[in-house]
Amino acid sequence: MDAKKSIDLLNKAVADELHAVHQYMYWHFHLDDQGFGPLAALFRRVAIAEMVHVERLAERILFLKGDVDMVPAGSVQRITDVAEIVAKAAEMEQSTAAMYNKFSIECSQNADSVSKQMFDELVAEEEGHFDEFDKQKDNIARFGTNYLALQAFGSGAEGKE
Repeated sequence: MDAKKSIDLLNKAVADELHAVHQYMYWHFHLDDQGFGPLAALFRRVAIAEMVHVERLAERILFLKGDVDMVPAGSVQRITDVAEIVAKAAEMEQSTAAMYNKFSIECSQNADSVSKQMFDELVAEEEGHFDEFDKQKDNIARFGTNYLALQAFGSGAEGKE
């Protein structure tokens, strides 16, 4: 096994996860400010899950005697329209799952079964996030302002997790 190859892949994943944390928290703040408490809570919850991913990836990097690069993969996109936020989040999760599938294959070819297994687990979790955002996107498309009004109405009970 070439540990450097695995460390490079793991650090790319750290960068992607850090970008997601920053982006999702930005959207959480804006959705909460707009009165969409349940959606804001979803973004907060997923951001925290992405932080846990960073921790798991960092632990593996350190085990392989590498150093963790704590630099996000991109800057925060200043999207504040609810439908655009949810669509972009679904796109981000789908893209990340595809990337982690490739990383899993590369780790397998590098004889690093532990990192491969980690990427396989992350794929499943990212697909779960995609599913949550995709359902929200579908609900907004199907029900429009009625759905968003329900989100605003429910903000008092669920918005401040």
